[in-house]
Amino acid sequence: MAQSAGRRFRAYTTKHLDELTARAGLAADERLAVQAVATVLPFRVNSYVIDELIDWDAAPDDPVYRLVFPQADMLPQTDVARMADLLRSGAGRKEINQAANEIRAQLNPHPAGQMDLNVPKVDEDPVPGVQHKYKETVLFFPKQGQTCHAYCTYCFRWAQFVGDADLKFASSEIDQLVEYVRSHPEVTSVLFTGGDPMIMGEGVISRYIEPLLEIEHLEAIRIGTKALAYWPQRFVTDPDADDTLRLFEKVVASGKNLAFMAHFSHPAEMRPQIVQDAVRRIRSTGAVIRTQAPLIRTINDSSAVWESMWRTHVRHGMIPYYMFVERDTGPQDYFAVPLAEAYDIFRNAYKGVSGLARTVRGPSMSATPGKVCVDGVTEVAGEKVFVLHFIQARDPELVGKPFFAKYDEKAAWLFDLEPALGATHFPWENPPVTGPGGLVDPTRL
Repeated sequence: MAQSAGRRFRAYTTKHLDELTARAGLAADERLAVQAVATVLPFRVNSYVIDELIDWDAAPDDPVYRLVFPQADMLPQTDVARMADLLRSGAGRKEINQAANEIRAQLNPHPAGQMDLNVPKVDEDPVPGVQHKYKETVLFFPKQGQTCHAYCTYCFRWAQFVGDADLKFASSEIDQLVEYVRSHPEVTSVLFTGGDPMIMGEGVISRYIEPLLEIEHLEAIRIGTKALAYWPQRFVTDPDADDTLRLFEKVVASGKNLAFMAHFSHPAEMRPQIVQDAVRRIRSTGAVIRTQAPLIRTINDSSAVWESMWRTHVRHGMIPYYMFVERDTGPQDYFAVPLAEAYDIFRNAYKGVSGLARTVRGPSMSATPGKVCVDGVTEVAGEKVFVLHFIQARDPELVGKPFFAKYDEKAAWLFDLEPALGATHFPWENPPVTGPGGLVDPTRL
C-alpha cells in the first residue's frame, strides 16, 4: 500500500481496455464486446483502483472490477453487435460516433428533468451550470470538475463524460452562482457536484467556494465526491492535499457546515489504510462526512454488503446517509434491483446495525417529482401495496406525506408503479378532469 500511496495519478482509458480485460481472463470476442460498449458509455480508471482495489484473481466477477469496467451485456445485444461490427471493420471515428450517439439517445441521458425543469432562469435566461430543484438547495457543476478519478459503470451522469457538448452540463461562472444564491434567501445549501469536484486542485476549487462564505443566509456547503474511494491520495499525499484541508478549515471557521458527501459503493473501497488516513484528515478539519451510494445489481445487491459498509463507516466517524435506487438512465435495465428486493436488502441491513448507523435513508429514488423513499410493503384493505413517502420534493407540500402504490415485484422505478387503493393518480400528478358524461377530457391531462 505504501508504494501506491506515493505514486502519481495515472489514468487508464479505452486505449488500455483490451490489455486490462485480457488480464481479467476475457477471450478475444468478449474483449471486443466490452470495447463495443465502451464506444457508447464512458470508461476511465486509475492506477490506485487497478493496483489496490480490484482482486484480479476474482476478476471479472470481482465487484470493484464490475464497478469500473464495462460489461458486454450492459447494452442490448443488437447495439453491442452493431458497435462490434464497426470496430472489427475498422470504421472511421465519425461513423462510430454517429452510431454511438444514436444508441445514447435511447438511454435517457438527462433523467429527472435536470436539463429543463431544474435549471433556474434570471430575466428569462438560464443560469449555466446551476440546478435548483428543491428550494433550500442549489447544485453547481464547476466546469473543471466534470470528470472523475474513475468512472462507475452505473453512473447516472454518464452523459457528462462522453464528449458530446450538447449533453454536458457545467459552468465556470462563479459570479453568476454567487449572485443567484445571494438573491435567493431560501437557499441554505450549495452542493458542488459533477463529475467530481475533487478532481480540481485546491487553487481552482477555492475560487468557487470562498466567495460563497460571505453569504450570510447560506448555512452549508456540500461536496459530492467519489475521491475518497478512487483516489484518497487527494487528501494525503497529493502536492496540494494540505492546502485542500486548510480550505476545508476555512469553510468551517466561517460558520458554515461543510458536508463531504462521500460515495462508497462497496466495503472493499474502505480497506486500504490510506482511505482511513484520508477520512481522519478530512474529519480533523471539522467537516462532516456523509456516505451514500446506489444499490446496484451484481456489485452490492446484498444486505451483508450494506451492513458491513455502514458499520465500517460509523467505525471511522462517517455518517451513513442514503441508499439510492439506480436511476432511469444509461444501462438501468442491467443494474437495477426491483423495489421489493431493494426494500428487503435495506431492511435486513438496517436491522443489523446500531442506532448510530440508522441515520441512513432508503431505498430512495431521485425522480422527477423528488426523492421518494420506499418505506415498506404491507396489506391495506386486502390490497398488497408499497408504502412510500417524499424525503424531498419539487412541491414542498408533498414532503413527509405517505402514499401508496400497487405492489409489483418487477417494478424498479417510481414510474413503473401504479396508484393503489382506488386512487386514480399519485400526489404529484394532476387528477384527470372529466367532461360531459364522465368521460376524461384529453385536453386536461
